[in-house]
Amino acid sequence: MNIISWNVNGIRAVEKKGFIPWLLDCGADVVCIQETKANPGQLSPELLSPSVSRVDGGNVTYHSYFSSAKKPGYSGTAIYSLKEPDNVTNMGISAFDDEGRVTTAFFGKTAVISAYFPNSQAEGARLPYKLDFCREMLAYCDKLVKQGFNIVLCGDYNIAHKPIDLANPKANEGNPGYLPEEREWMELFTQSGYADTFRHFCKEPAQYTWWSYRFHAREKNIGWRIDYQCVNDSFLSAVKSSEILKDIMGSDHCPVKIVLSD
Repeated sequence: MNIISWNVNGIRAVEKKGFIPWLLDCGADVVCIQETKANPGQLSPELLSPSVSRVDGGNVTYHSYFSSAKKPGYSGTAIYSLKEPDNVTNMGISAFDDEGRVTTAFFGKTAVISAYFPNSQAEGARLPYKLDFCREMLAYCDKLVKQGFNIVLCGDYNIAHKPIDLANPKANEGNPGYLPEEREWMELFTQSGYADTFRHFCKEPAQYTWWSYRFHAREKNIGWRIDYQCVNDSFLSAVKSSEILKDIMGSDHCPVKIVLSD
């Protein structure tokens, strides 16, 4: 199973930048999307049911599932899948479901979660909300694992875990996404039976998934690694690769990809 995750920073905006051709050609079984900034009623038929005929006579068609925020043009998550999931749910907590923070698709005993973690904002204005979300997310994953599911928690965590995960750690101490409380939760999460799959395979610095639109940051690779695909430790042996698709454009984030054994 190939799973790609991408914060598209507005699905209608990225549609104009070639999202659908990319999706139909990406080869993923499941694509998790964050920051859709739209509800299904605002989307084109092509976004709701992307499909293309292949030269061999077959076709590629994705099913789509959206969790949208009540606030227009804000937040939101989605999952595209070639195979219809057994079930699709949200988090079951109104404070987070009202912002479309989570979409979970179940395939047998694998739960694929598309999550858009809150931004703690300047001076930690939303830090309590974010930490509440983080706490509930860990409990949510624990519950699924206890029920016998393996989890793949995909998404924009809005957290750079360690100094290696951003270009200028010293200068960003005290900034949202690198606050001590956020990093402490990420450490707790990865010490509570969950693995950062990318770091399992790659220990190298200068590996980022988000770049500011300002100051040519992407060209200079002055970025942050805040997009992850984490799995429960007991599922880590099924992970064959985890990579950052840094050359895919269209958003201030790039996609990340994980490959699981069948």
